[in-house]
Amino acid sequence: MATFKAWVVEKGEAGQSLSFRDFDDADLMDGNVTVRVTHSGLNYKDGLAMTGAAPVVRRFPMIPGIDFSGIVETSDDPEYRPGDAVVLTGWGVGETHLGAYATRARVKGGWLVPLPDGLTAQQAMAIGTAGYTAMLSLMALEAHGLTPTAGPAIVTGASGGVGSVAVALLARAGWHVVATTGRTAEAEYLRSLGAAEIIDRAELAQPGKPLAKERWAAGVDVVGSATLANVLAMTKSDGAVAACGLAQGMDLPTSVAPFILRGVSLLGINSVTTPREKRRAAWARLARDLDLDTLSAMTTSVGLEEVGHLGDDILAGRIRGRTVVDIG
Repeated sequence: MATFKAWVVEKGEAGQSLSFRDFDDADLMDGNVTVRVTHSGLNYKDGLAMTGAAPVVRRFPMIPGIDFSGIVETSDDPEYRPGDAVVLTGWGVGETHLGAYATRARVKGGWLVPLPDGLTAQQAMAIGTAGYTAMLSLMALEAHGLTPTAGPAIVTGASGGVGSVAVALLARAGWHVVATTGRTAEAEYLRSLGAAEIIDRAELAQPGKPLAKERWAAGVDVVGSATLANVLAMTKSDGAVAACGLAQGMDLPTSVAPFILRGVSLLGINSVTTPREKRRAAWARLARDLDLDTLSAMTTSVGLEEVGHLGDDILAGRIRGRTVVDIG
């Protein structure tokens, strides 16, 4: 039987373990498209999967890695032929379905989108799940009717993957962007992405008032918990916040006050099972609207053999911007 290299999460009596080893092609899961993976990304959820810090892996053994770009090797899906360049994000890959930290993946054709015109496979994973989620957040704010004339937009966790791309996208769309970070050394980095103001995340991290002074009209929040509660409490009347992360926690210690006294809306962002047409529209927007020089400036690359050692770093907030995994 053919084998390929992969990072594999396993669970035994001593708990969860992660190893880089040969994986048997015959053990790939069901799917009608087999892809030679060329690039993946490092995401917060990948850190959780590799370290076992949260039970995101629900099948063992599991190959982590929730997104990839690559080349179709074989296909029983009429939309894809061998040689097609494709991208995948979401659908439980790296959680319930064998994932991307490997040289090969087998998935359902409906989970894939063609590599957008204007992007390389490397750039697609520099964007990855994080950038795709940031675009879905921007699209949700726009669908709500918000424009830069309404006031500033805040991005929490701005130094991370979702936050970095969100800052760049909002700034390019004309928004006055307020970026929060716990790393003061990243101020110049955030300004280079387009942030107009930078505030310490400590200002928002502790429990606050149900309503506070209005400071912004829109927001993209990747943090959750007390931070999101404070962002909502400071959102202007008829504003909206797109919630797409839980770095601080899954709880939301808020009240109905922002919603019933100011008409603030909380917009949930599901980047895992987004319908195909919306998914393709988001990728087309990313290829058109994201400045590729800015994307390059926020991106670093590692080899497949290195990524398994970065789980703790991304969970601890030591990873800036986007990290591409070059599968090779």
